Amino acid sequence: MTGTATASGTALSHEQRQLDWDGCLNVRDLGGLPTRDGRRTRTGAIVRADNLDRLTAEGQNALLHSGVRTVIDLRDQVEYRPLLPTPDTVDLVRVPLDALAGPDWWARFGALDGTPLSFRPYLDHCRDAVSRLVAAVAHARDGAIVVHCGAGRDRTGLAALVLLALAEVEPAAITEDYLQSAPNLRPLWTLLDRPDEEAGIARVLADAGTTAEGALHAVLAEFDAPQWLPAADVAAVRARLLRAN
Repeated sequence: MTGTATASGTALSHEQRQLDWDGCLNVRDLGGLPTRDGRRTRTGAIVRADNLDRLTAEGQNALLHSGVRTVIDLRDQVEYRPLLPTPDTVDLVRVPLDALAGPDWWARFGALDGTPLSFRPYLDHCRDAVSRLVAAVAHARDGAIVVHCGAGRDRTGLAALVLLALAEVEPAAITEDYLQSAPNLRPLWTLLDRPDEEAGIARVLADAGTTAEGALHAVLAEFDAPQWLPAADVAAVRARLLRAN
């Protein structure tokens, strides 16, 4: 799938939501997901991705063909690498979620990093960072948005959870979307000559007496961000994900 938008209301499989951007491994459209009121999220609105620095010229062309006009980079400054020349038609917005958490957060919750157990304390204690993320989406120019970090699983996973929950996507669909990153990233660990991280993540979750699915459903059951985020930004995110094409 190259990113062509389909009609709002169309259900899409995991395979159909996957985008082929050469150089990246973990790219998918957040469209086609069911909401609590029976609608579907709009395709061609928001894409989640891994490290866009790896895009080839062909991959960047695919990104542009997908209608992307805003890139929201969630990485810290030390992670930035030279990009292919960014077209004038694409805005780049930096929202460094790890740095914005601050040292106190890392001292208290850093052991949970890499697992969905970190999402609840991040939402509880890093509201300014979450507000900046939501504002970046809410105030983006017309066109598709891509949100990315390094692997597209943890920081991007938190961002996707927040945005989809604001659009009142069914918790099961949000969970399924998060879990799709694990198989997508297996080639990356081989490429980097590193062990698959999933075993270590599973141990942290098991020590907490839960699973990735259980941790995500617990976060979503207590999701209260609409109560403290600016109402106008929440409405703008919902409009972007739910309005008809």
